[in-house]
Amino acid sequence: MTTKTMHIGLDDTDSPKKGCTTYVAALLVEELQKLGAEFIDYPNLVRLNPNVPWKTRGNGALCLRIRYNESHEDEIKETVTSTVEEHADLEYEGTDPGIVFLEKAKIPKEVKIFAKNAITGIVNLKDALKLLKRFKAEAVGFKKCRGIIGGLAAVGETLQGDHTFEVLAYRVPENRGLKRKVDEASIVEMDKATAPYTFNNVDPETGRVLITPRGPDPILFGIRGETPEIVKKAFETVRPLEPVERWVIFRTNQGTDAHLKRVEQLSQIEPYNPVIARGIVAANPKIIPRRHVIFPIKDESAQIDCAAYEPTVVLRKVARKLIVGDHVEIYGGVRAPSQNRPLTINLEKIRLLKLAPKTIHHNPVCPKCGKRLKSMGRNKGFRCEKCGSRYIDIDKIEVKMKREIRRALYITSPRSQRHLTKPFRRYKMEKRHAAAKGLIEGWHFP
Repeated sequence: MTTKTMHIGLDDTDSPKKGCTTYVAALLVEELQKLGAEFIDYPNLVRLNPNVPWKTRGNGALCLRIRYNESHEDEIKETVTSTVEEHADLEYEGTDPGIVFLEKAKIPKEVKIFAKNAITGIVNLKDALKLLKRFKAEAVGFKKCRGIIGGLAAVGETLQGDHTFEVLAYRVPENRGLKRKVDEASIVEMDKATAPYTFNNVDPETGRVLITPRGPDPILFGIRGETPEIVKKAFETVRPLEPVERWVIFRTNQGTDAHLKRVEQLSQIEPYNPVIARGIVAANPKIIPRRHVIFPIKDESAQIDCAAYEPTVVLRKVARKLIVGDHVEIYGGVRAPSQNRPLTINLEKIRLLKLAPKTIHHNPVCPKCGKRLKSMGRNKGFRCEKCGSRYIDIDKIEVKMKREIRRALYITSPRSQRHLTKPFRRYKMEKRHAAAKGLIEGWHFP
C-alpha cells in the first residue's frame, strides 16, 4: 500500500463558555495513531493575528502533520470530522469550525504566504477557498465556515524560523469549570530549575502563577519553552493536585513576535494590523480615566496615538515619563478608529532610541547678596527682596534635568503579555530554522 503525507488544519472549535481547539488536536493524536498514522512533527499550535475583531478566545489554529497508509485515508478524514463535530461548541453563535486536509509532502509557497498574512494582517475566506481549489485540498466547514481560514493558515505556517514548544495538560471532564488545583510551590521550583529555557511561568512583579488559565476550557496548565525536552522536564516537575486526563507537546510560534510587521512610515499603518513603527513623541502624554496613558508619535508622513493601558504596568510607567522630542520604536496592535477615538496603537513594547533633553528654568540669584531673585513680570526683569537690587538685563538660568528613563527596550509585564509577545527571557535564543531531528520519546499521553 502507498504511504502518503497529509496536513490537517483545525480552527474555531471553542467559545468563551467551553472547549479548546488544542484539546481536539490532543484527542486526534490518540485517535490517528490508532489508525496507524505516524506524526512527522509535533502538533503545530499557530497563533494568528491577535487584533482581528472576530478572533477566537486565544486565536490559535492547529495543524497535525502525518504519514499514513492510503487505505486509511477515508477513515482518517471521518475521524477528524466527527471529533471536531462532537467537541466544538456549535451552539455558540460565534463558533464556526473549519477543517483543512492537504495531501502534499511539500507545502505550496502560496499557502505559506497566506499563513504569514493571517498572522500579521487580515485574510478572508474567499482567498482561502481559492487556494484550496488550486491545490486540490479538501475542507469541511460548519456554520459560517470561518475556521477554514485558520485551518489553512495553520497548514501553511510550518514554523521554519523561530519557534517554541508548549506542553499542555488537560483536566478530566468532571473538573472542568472548577478551580484548578496545582501545587504552586512546585511551579516556582520548576521555573527556577528550567530558567532561562522556559518562560512566563510566574509573574516576577506579583508572584502570580501564569501557567494555569482562568477560563472554563479543559486545560489544567501549559508550560512554554525552547525545546521539547525542557518542557517535558518542566511538566514532570510540576505537581498537579487533580487528575490529568492527557497531555501533549506542541510546536508553536508563541513568544516569537511573529505577528509584528515593520512599517517604514506611520501613514502605512492600517486597522487591526500588529506593527513595529518609529516616530518622535509629538506631545506630552495624557493620563485618562482608569490610569491609561495616551501619547502621539509622528514622522514626516503622519501622526498616530499610542496607548499604554493600566494592565501593561511597565509600559504605562515608561509612557508617563516620555516628553516631546523623544525618539521611540513602538510595537503593538492597531485599534480601528471610532466616533470618539482616532486610530491608535495598543502598545506591547516600547524601545527608546533617543531621549530629548529635559530642562527647567530657575530665577537667577542676586549677584550682590546671593538671594534668589523674584520676577517683576514678563520681560520686566528681577528684583531682590533682601537687598532691594533690581536687574533688567538678566535671564533665567536653564538647568538640564536627569531623565528617569533610559534608552532601552521595555516590554509589557508578563501577566499581560499576549501569546505571541516575545519576552525578555527569549531574546538571543531565537531559532533560525526548524529542528531536523525527530520527535522525542513520550511526547504525549496517552
